[in-house]
Amino acid sequence: MFRTTTSISRGVSAFVKQTSCALHTSTIAMAPVKVGDKLPSVDLFEDSPANKVNICDLTAGKKVVLFAVPGAFTPGCSKTHLPGYVQNADKMKADGVGEIVCVSVNDPYVMAAWGAQHNTKGKIRMLADPSGNFIKALDLGTNLPPLGGFRSKRFSMVIEDSKVEDLNVEPDGTGLSCSLADKLKYKK
Repeated sequence: MFRTTTSISRGVSAFVKQTSCALHTSTIAMAPVKVGDKLPSVDLFEDSPANKVNICDLTAGKKVVLFAVPGAFTPGCSKTHLPGYVQNADKMKADGVGEIVCVSVNDPYVMAAWGAQHNTKGKIRMLADPSGNFIKALDLGTNLPPLGGFRSKRFSMVIEDSKVEDLNVEPDGTGLSCSLADKLKYKK
């Protein structure tokens, strides 16, 4: 009986080692998202942790503009980046953009408060990526210790039916040159 227990224990132990190795190696190979890629199916949060929004479901069958910022309430994001999208929202929607989405590695309450401060209701959906799962899946993260560590690089993209049609990633990850609302390229 002792041998049977030992054999089972060794078998389970070998399986666990093999499984954890397989799981570990499957997460190593990552490449930054590029034009033509399909978005990963990741849940983001709007207004509260109870309101999940799957990004693939949100972008299915329509044109969506998505932009990401390093942090809500930060100077560049609050003075330039978000306001540019708020000002251009009506024009974008008149040109056929179904949704405009702002994403940040923040909690949903912070994103909701930031959106309220900038009057985004009905114009821009403020989606939180609290653990950075979406940003990690896109491989567009950066380490910004003064903002708490892992954050999103600053970028914008045009999405058509869950597929990246245009992508603008700031060269230094945080600047304000190519990801602004007036730099987007989308077909009407």
